[in-house]
Amino acid sequence: MTEAATVKNPSKKSSRLTKSSKILKVIIQAIKDKKGENIVSLDLRKIPEAVADFFIVCEGSVNVQVKAIADYVEYKVKEECGEAAYKQEGYQSLEWVLVDYVNVVVHVFQKETRKFYRLEEMWSDSVREEHIDEPLQPVKPRKTSK
Repeated sequence: MTEAATVKNPSKKSSRLTKSSKILKVIIQAIKDKKGENIVSLDLRKIPEAVADFFIVCEGSVNVQVKAIADYVEYKVKEECGEAAYKQEGYQSLEWVLVDYVNVVVHVFQKETRKFYRLEEMWSDSVREEHIDEPLQPVKPRKTSK
């Protein structure tokens, strides 16, 4: 192993995120705002070889939606957390876009690409949480007295 390979990324933050960290909430809400589907967070903090504290994984139905989700995540995180992405990948094909914030990495897939790579299975030791919007309950009409 070379010396360069053993040097840690100098931009890696020493503080670890928690499940309630603002950046995670902002990312998940931004995905929901753009109608991202099957949103899952993977808590990787107890996995020593993990490259981040959390992965946020979701899917869009077509490449235009994948781009819209990834772009909006970047916009909202910058606006609400003041943090720019460290790195982005996948904007050429829009099958799998990765937005890296060092401690949290966002993966926006098209459905078939997500099935093919099975990212959640590769990190099956992580703590998995699904982020599903609760459907609105119908409002019962009030009974009026006559």
